[in-house]
Amino acid sequence: MAARAPRSVAPAPTPTPTGPAPTVLVMGAGSIGCWLGGRLQAAGATVHLVGRPRMLQALAEHGLTLTDLEGGRLQLPAAQLQLHAGVPAGLRPDLVLLCVKSGATAAAAAELAQALPAGTLVLSMQNGIGNVDVAQAAAPGLVLLRGMVPYNVAELGPGRLHRGTIGQLAGQAHPGLAPCLPWLAAAGLPLALHDDMLPLQWGKLLLNLNNAVNALSCLPLRQQLLDADLRQCTAGLIGETLFLLQQAGIRPAQVSALRPGLLPMVLRLPTPLFRLLARRMLRIDDKARSSMADDLARNRPTEIDAIQGEVLRLATRLGQLAPCNARISQLVRAWSPRSQQLSGRSLRKFLNL
Repeated sequence: MAARAPRSVAPAPTPTPTGPAPTVLVMGAGSIGCWLGGRLQAAGATVHLVGRPRMLQALAEHGLTLTDLEGGRLQLPAAQLQLHAGVPAGLRPDLVLLCVKSGATAAAAAELAQALPAGTLVLSMQNGIGNVDVAQAAAPGLVLLRGMVPYNVAELGPGRLHRGTIGQLAGQAHPGLAPCLPWLAAAGLPLALHDDMLPLQWGKLLLNLNNAVNALSCLPLRQQLLDADLRQCTAGLIGETLFLLQQAGIRPAQVSALRPGLLPMVLRLPTPLFRLLARRMLRIDDKARSSMADDLARNRPTEIDAIQGEVLRLATRLGQLAPCNARISQLVRAWSPRSQQLSGRSLRKFLNL
C-alpha cells in the first residue's frame, strides 16, 4: 500500500512541567540513548540507562558531558547516573526509549518483555524502517511506537557526547505519550507527533544512506560533504532509492532543508554552488561524524543492514536491482581495521558512478 505524506498532529502549547516527573528507561545507552536520557534527567525526570560494559564503565568513571553545535554544555556527575547492565527488576517506567543498534532489537525487546508489565510504552528511536515490527514480534505485550532522531550525536571521548547537527524529534501519535511531552520539551527534546511515521522514516533513511560514504571516507561529515566525488556517491545512492520508492508508491517526507527529490541534484552541483544552496545542510560542526564511522573505527557491527539493507529488500520486493547500494554494502561488510580510507574518486569508481 502506498504511504501518504504524514499528517502532523499539532499538540497543544506545552506548559512548564507541573505533574509528577516521569520515569524513563533508556534501553541502549549509546550516543543517542545517553543524549536523550541525559537531557531528560537534567530536566528532572528519573532516568535509568541500560547499556554495554564499555559505555557503562566510561559513564561510571567520567560521568556524562553533553555538548552541541550551539555551544551548549551539560554535565551530570557519575554519582547521579543510574546505570544498569540489564533492565532493573521491578521497574515500572512511564516510557522506554529503545535506542539499541538495529541488530540488537529483537534481543532487547525480548528482555523488556520479560521485565516490564504489559502495555508499557516503548518509543523506538532507531535508524531504519523495520525495527518496530521486529520488536513488536519479540514483545507482543508492549506498545511499540515508531520514532525518529534527525540529528547526529558523536562520542568525543569517555562520557563525552556532542550533537553536531540540528533537527526535531518525531514520534508516532499515542495518547499515552501526553504526560511525557512537557518533560521532553523542558529537556530541549520537543517531540513532534505524527499519525503515520513511515514517510518520515524513509525521509531520514535517505539521509542515512550517506553514513556508509562517511564511514568509508574516514572524514568528518562536513569535510566529506564538501568533497565533490563523495557527494556524487551519496547522490547515486539516494537517486537509486528515490526511483525504488516511486515504484513502490512511497512518498518520503522532507526531514532536512531540501525536499527529498532535490537531494541528488544539489549534491551533484559543483562545490561553490553546493556551498551556496546547501547552507543549512552544511550547518554541521567539525566534530560531527556518522555512527557507522564510529562502528568501523571500533571494529563493531554496523547498521548497514538497517539502512542500505532496507533499500535492497525494497528492490527485491519490486523485482528491481539497487547496484550502488549493494556495492557499498559489500564494502562496509568487508571493512577491517587494516582497511585504507577510500578517496571520493576510488569510491565513485567502485560504485560505477
